[in-house]
Amino acid sequence: MPQIRSIARVGRTALVLAAVVAGSLAVAAPAHASGKTSNGGDYAVTLNGTTYNPAAGKDVKLKDITPKGVVTVRGINNGFDLDPATLGVYNYTLTGAPDTQRVVAKPTVIFASKVPTLTSAQLVGVKIKELEIKDDTLVLTFTSTAGKMKFQAKDGAQGGIFQMEPEFVGSVELTHTLGAGLFYFINSFTGKVNFGDGIDGVTAAQSPTGYHQMLLGKDSPQVATKTFQSGSVTKWIVTSGGRLGGVLGEDATELSQGATNCTSQCQAQNQIHGSIPVPPEPVDPTPIDD
Repeated sequence: MPQIRSIARVGRTALVLAAVVAGSLAVAAPAHASGKTSNGGDYAVTLNGTTYNPAAGKDVKLKDITPKGVVTVRGINNGFDLDPATLGVYNYTLTGAPDTQRVVAKPTVIFASKVPTLTSAQLVGVKIKELEIKDDTLVLTFTSTAGKMKFQAKDGAQGGIFQMEPEFVGSVELTHTLGAGLFYFINSFTGKVNFGDGIDGVTAAQSPTGYHQMLLGKDSPQVATKTFQSGSVTKWIVTSGGRLGGVLGEDATELSQGATNCTSQCQAQNQIHGSIPVPPEPVDPTPIDD
């Protein structure tokens, strides 16, 4: 059985508090363009009662659709819901499907929600401008009379597999709330804020059916400023054209430089492709005090 690390809430030293403050002002490394998986992925999207899951190598492209309810995205490695009423993401879940790259061995809600703070006026006339599904990739863009929100996702077990890109007049606040049992902590090896569940990785030799790497993640902003940090919630102000993503696994702990302040076609030039040294797994991660 995996060893459960201590998650007792203890006081932070001045050094750790300084690291949190500094981390709130810094721009972290961006998500990679693709996720990691040994067995591959495959997204199916249910929209207005119809499920779209194109054959391998084929794609589905839809445009100018008025959503009548929640859009569900289900993959082999991860899944989530998109709500047109808020333009938010709910129940972002890792399935724990067998894969050498997985970081959980059972369905685990990583984020209970990722929700933008938008006014009623900004949510008028919501439509799906575009939806594209091909194998393990998804691109979906909501538009309203006031702006748009673009989602990009990869059905990977880890890596840079999700991001949101708001584009409205002025900046948009995005609030990330972790799933039950997960918490933000200061990585003792990097000094950066990570999130996880404190459960050690399990090798295939230890458990042939329950093996997994340690669950480690990181919010991944581009042209965004953190305004709040607790043990379970972060809040970010994202400049129009910026984005807020998420990175899981080894990519979440690489000793990389921060992302550039780029708002157009930035991903490729900011990728690090696993070239940065990966530090050891954190020991006894402790939740940041609420």
